[in-house]
Amino acid sequence: MKTLIAFFALVLFGWSNPAKSELSPEALKGAWETTFKNDQGREVHAVAIMSGGYVSSAAHYTDDNSFIYTIGGSWKVEGNTIVQTYEFNTQDAEMVGKSETYEYSIEGDKLTFKGDDRVWTRVDNGTGGDLANAFLITGRQQNGEIVDRPIRARKTMKILSGTRFQWIAYNVDTGAFSGTGGGTYTTVNGKYTENIEFFSRDVNRVGASLEFDYKVIDKAWHHSGLSSTGSPIYEVWTPREIIEKN
Repeated sequence: MKTLIAFFALVLFGWSNPAKSELSPEALKGAWETTFKNDQGREVHAVAIMSGGYVSSAAHYTDDNSFIYTIGGSWKVEGNTIVQTYEFNTQDAEMVGKSETYEYSIEGDKLTFKGDDRVWTRVDNGTGGDLANAFLITGRQQNGEIVDRPIRARKTMKILSGTRFQWIAYNVDTGAFSGTGGGTYTTVNGKYTENIEFFSRDVNRVGASLEFDYKVIDKAWHHSGLSSTGSPIYEVWTPREIIEKN
């Protein structure tokens, strides 16, 4: 299991060649993807979103769209390395709360990796949509009123690049994982549309498109419409940098 975790961490964060790399947070922001075959010959597609000081990487099989794993948390650049602190890790819950340091290399729109011939290709640089950031849900409408949802150990995060999104429900105290889903999104004329590419709880949701109304009020994302189960929702999502300043 530790070897598997080390592999995914290596694939995500890679190694460094200072002569060729842009060693800065801005060079890493956005979404990255890779496709490879595992030891059983099954094709795996993985996407990593780095936005708002947080990262989430998720993978699924391409033959049946079944979910494989998700890992992520906060990150920062120190010199020519990334320091990653895990908030969730479906491969090893014991990694939650722990930090690891990785060197990395970027050349053009490619991430390359020491000891591995796989390549991550840039999907976007954080532009393309209106909501690129990392958010926590902080409010829901009940009986016509917005009710605050206190920040606690059990979190639901949405992380978005310019074109990709992922939501993750997890507990930072216990390492428990409740679910995740993600894919592509657009923001056009006040409409936020999700196109689901993976869903850990129900693979039959893959391929669905969900349209919501959205607006940004004091940097908070107000999100309303029908959930994936058809229930009406009105949610407030607050950027994590605002939460962490308070």
